[in-house]
Amino acid sequence: MATQAPSDAATDSSPLKMYPKPVTVLIIGMAGSGKTTLMQRLSAYGVDSGLRNYVINLDPAVRKTGYTANVDIRDTVDYKQVMKEYGLGPNGAIMTSLNLFATRFDQVIDLLGKRSNDLDYAIVDTPGQIEAFTWSASGQIITESLASTFPSVIVYVVDTPRTASPNTFMSNMLYACSILYKLKLPFVVVFNKIDVLRHDFAIEWMTDFEAFQKALDDVQDDSYMGSLSRSLSLVLEEFYNNLTSVGVSAATGEGMLEFFAAVDQAAKQYENEYLPDLLEPGERTDL
Repeated sequence: MATQAPSDAATDSSPLKMYPKPVTVLIIGMAGSGKTTLMQRLSAYGVDSGLRNYVINLDPAVRKTGYTANVDIRDTVDYKQVMKEYGLGPNGAIMTSLNLFATRFDQVIDLLGKRSNDLDYAIVDTPGQIEAFTWSASGQIITESLASTFPSVIVYVVDTPRTASPNTFMSNMLYACSILYKLKLPFVVVFNKIDVLRHDFAIEWMTDFEAFQKALDDVQDDSYMGSLSRSLSLVLEEFYNNLTSVGVSAATGEGMLEFFAAVDQAAKQYENEYLPDLLEPGERTDL
């Protein structure tokens, strides 16, 4: 792999000035959201459209990715062997595998840094067991390592047909909110599978409180869950106002242009709003 000759910028203390790109995109989604298929589509779209993507797989338990990864955790950590050696179940083995990989993640950062001028995006596929990454120490270490070195964006993949129920929609948005506050990075909600069901209803529920209330009334949900969803819709109103969302179909490729436009918008948000909080006070004047 060719390396870049050192430049004056490489001695600057600001991570963003060292590596203004690639934009790192962490793909997060619940099981069944179509995250793996979306990764396949993003990889293929990058090749077809001439985008210079670098793909990283962080799921040690996946059998087949369906895309070619430049860095694959499975090349470093044997998930099955971790289960056997430590006597762990599936989730415990995933978290332990991530812990082991996190100790070497500085090497991944170095690889990206050396190729930064030749890349547009670094797309990171996270484990299908979403909590193993978002709520683990290793997941936080990996996320912070990327975010302190490159413009970074969180993409949360939603299964659109499964959110057609108001209560399911609310639980999904509440989980998205918790991830946003946990990871503290620009956030894009991607409504996947719009070839099956358009995501217009979701956008309406996010922008029109009364429309969501009417949807609850239409299903005649007077249960505790329905009451909770009504209350939460008010609480999350400010969250919706600052949220970027886009609809895609990983199956057909619809919405790919809008996806990358949303990621670029979030990357600018990273530079303007998130990066100053990551830098030391003395470095902020250099932005």
